[in-house]
Amino acid sequence: MSDLSDIDDFRLMARAIQLAKKGLYSTHPNPRVGCVIARNNEIVGEGWHQKSGQAHAEINALNDAAGQAKNSVAYVTLEPCCHFGKTPPCADALINAGVSRVVVAMQDPNPLVAGKGIARLRDAGIEVIDGVLDQEAKLLNPGFIKRMSTGLPYVRCKLAMGLDGRTAMASGESKWITGDQARRDVHCLRAQSSVVMTGIGTVLADDPFMTVRIEKDYFILNEVPEPLRVILDSSLRTPIDAKIFNQPGKVIIFTSTENNDYFDSFDVKKVSFCVLPEIDGGLDLQAVLIHLAKLEVNEILLEAGATLCGSMLKMGLLDEIVIYMAPHVMGANARGLFNLPAIDKMSDRIKLKYQDVRQVGDDLKITLQAG
Repeated sequence: MSDLSDIDDFRLMARAIQLAKKGLYSTHPNPRVGCVIARNNEIVGEGWHQKSGQAHAEINALNDAAGQAKNSVAYVTLEPCCHFGKTPPCADALINAGVSRVVVAMQDPNPLVAGKGIARLRDAGIEVIDGVLDQEAKLLNPGFIKRMSTGLPYVRCKLAMGLDGRTAMASGESKWITGDQARRDVHCLRAQSSVVMTGIGTVLADDPFMTVRIEKDYFILNEVPEPLRVILDSSLRTPIDAKIFNQPGKVIIFTSTENNDYFDSFDVKKVSFCVLPEIDGGLDLQAVLIHLAKLEVNEILLEAGATLCGSMLKMGLLDEIVIYMAPHVMGANARGLFNLPAIDKMSDRIKLKYQDVRQVGDDLKITLQAG
């Protein structure tokens, strides 16, 4: 059985995790981090990282503590940084503030930190406890953790279907399968993503905006940055007047076709191109993800058709699948979720794992672990 000090550590770290969630839509490319400063197990300061380039969670919590940090305990959801980036090291700030103990949920996977922040605190004579609510803390930053650990972003695939697993009518018509609340939830997924990605088939069929369209006061900050929009278009069939180009934010088109006249048709400040070698008659999807990771992309929301989603699933490039299931039947001629023609036997099935099932309005939201 845990002693009382352990219980307080869990309680105060849980509060730090709550604070970190306030940065869900705004910290890209940095991780979401929360911090609590406590004296005698009572909170005297709170903070969370709000935006890249601004103060980290520890600094905001120390400022909120207003001089009460000496001999206090700091609860941080991610190991304090120990290097100079856009802001000074948070480990040094905690040392200079005179905290006597630091409780860390998880070590930072960033090689620039990776245990060095904890070592600096201990070298300064500060007691450090590591691993309190670490699993909960990891859920805050799946993309940052994966990018730092593997060099690839976290890819979340969003799909909508009827009860019979169909995503569009045979004609391609798909608006709207789900209800208003489910569509609002999708915009929240977009807002927390670094990139919203689709294929040329979806652009030609739906002419989507691919932007975050939701009341701004729904979010913690007044302004939610638009995610980078990515189109996979190997042969440059995207119309120059597509709606996606007339929205706030930037667009990258990945292609395997060189066409300077087409490239020059766009404003270079809004639209850029990445030409990759063709592989098996299409784009090298792994190379696309590697390129985006180099741009510090943490999380990708894939909103595409059955062909691209099927290819990503087959190659093991999806980490998570979010399916919104509406309570209606679309018929045998309607289109399916994934185009996976190579699966002929039960032994070839691609196994997924349920993470969460909940009702959103009239629809079900099913979250599955892939990869």
